[in-house]
Amino acid sequence: MDITRLSIKQTLKGLNNKDFSATELTQAYIKNIENNRHLNCFITETFDVALTQAKKADENIAKNQMRELEGIPLGIKDLYCTKNIRTTCASKMLENFIPPYESTVTQKLFDAGSICLGKLNMDEFAMGSANNNSYFGRVVNPYKKNNSSEDLVAGGSSGGSASAVSANLCAGATGSDTGGSIRQPASFTNTVGVKPTYGRSSRYGMIAFASSLDQAGMFAKNVYDCALLQKVISGYDPKDATSIDIAVPEFEKLLNSNVKGLKIGIPKEYRVDGMPEEIEKLWKNGIDILRQKGAEIIDISLPHTQYAAAVYYVLAPAECSSNLARFDGVRFGFRTSQENISINEMYQKTRAEGFGPEVKKRIMIGTYVLSAGYYDAYYKKAQRVRRLVYQDFVEAFKKVDAILTPSTPNSAFGFEEMKNFDAVKIYLNDVFTVPSNLAGLPAMSVPAGFDNQGLPLGLQIISKHFDEQTMFNVALAIEEQTSLKK
Repeated sequence: MDITRLSIKQTLKGLNNKDFSATELTQAYIKNIENNRHLNCFITETFDVALTQAKKADENIAKNQMRELEGIPLGIKDLYCTKNIRTTCASKMLENFIPPYESTVTQKLFDAGSICLGKLNMDEFAMGSANNNSYFGRVVNPYKKNNSSEDLVAGGSSGGSASAVSANLCAGATGSDTGGSIRQPASFTNTVGVKPTYGRSSRYGMIAFASSLDQAGMFAKNVYDCALLQKVISGYDPKDATSIDIAVPEFEKLLNSNVKGLKIGIPKEYRVDGMPEEIEKLWKNGIDILRQKGAEIIDISLPHTQYAAAVYYVLAPAECSSNLARFDGVRFGFRTSQENISINEMYQKTRAEGFGPEVKKRIMIGTYVLSAGYYDAYYKKAQRVRRLVYQDFVEAFKKVDAILTPSTPNSAFGFEEMKNFDAVKIYLNDVFTVPSNLAGLPAMSVPAGFDNQGLPLGLQIISKHFDEQTMFNVALAIEEQTSLKK
């Protein structure tokens, strides 16, 4: 039996029954990582730390003192600060940065008994939809098209997390979602990815991209595992001013796939031009599953959806240009090696050499839309339209309990294919995921089928603010019917 193929629920049962030890489990995952380095999922491997944590987990299990995630090996997206473990955000700017403190999310995971296998690759500063923008090289999707050896993207920015969970290099992984950075890679890799309500998880210790959009979430092999992981990392944190003081339900214990009587909204605006027939078919299949299980399907309209991507690509760069101003070569991180230059030249050269092209592009866009002559025309207007997107959802949720859409407008594409894309085509990969970030809503992607080339596709479930439970329940109903091969 390959114990790395087990779900977290099955693994916890196996550990409790002494079928295998946490050390044996960790060694099995380490072996998988060593055999799959071509996927380039990890930036920093922490095998010594993992084996020390595994030994401690075995001691706790022997004493019948199992915590919620005792002995579960996880991967950590490399924008979560981990005390005394290198945290790079996949950038040259932080290539050798070792934080002196722990992020709240990782602290909660480690306090629950989980094991850190290492830090996962990502798009630099979480900017990208293909995990092609990392200073440490691109992440490869474990899936291939039928009869093809071409490397495909794992999605972004949490591509390393999605690919690692999909390839059984860790039992689960942290991600972050600013405009779809958990849900899009989850869809591309046949994994479950969750973005909770904005404010449900603490952002303390996460390296910021766009503070009003970023949210911590999780990847796992199934809905139950994701519900458990999300519960562990959720909760109020006084260190994060945007953290909401609201009780966290026992998501995994309350899971129920009985959706009878639930009203499921189907937004007409998500039927976009040029969407492949297979995505339409997948969506219809998801609708049929929920209808057969007794849910009421209701057509709804989210009229401002068409503006969401444009609004996002004004607001996110504006916030990033402000957040990334701290990387100036003075206090921490990379500094240009050139000497005998003025402080302004030092700033300029540090930022020119330390940031990659996509990050520089977004900083420049953000600085432009915030500049005196254009603030009203772009930033202020985008904030107003963001409010309209939010209002659309408020109105829709007066009629429905959850919304079902495709996660992405296409399946994973190849790196060679990407060379023919313009920036807008890549940005539009987030067209279905961005609106829920703008509105701060919980949303997740659940595997729902494969296209005719054998590539995975996901369905997205969006629910009301702080109603992750309904979202998990609808996802479970779909998961039970699709019973995909992992």
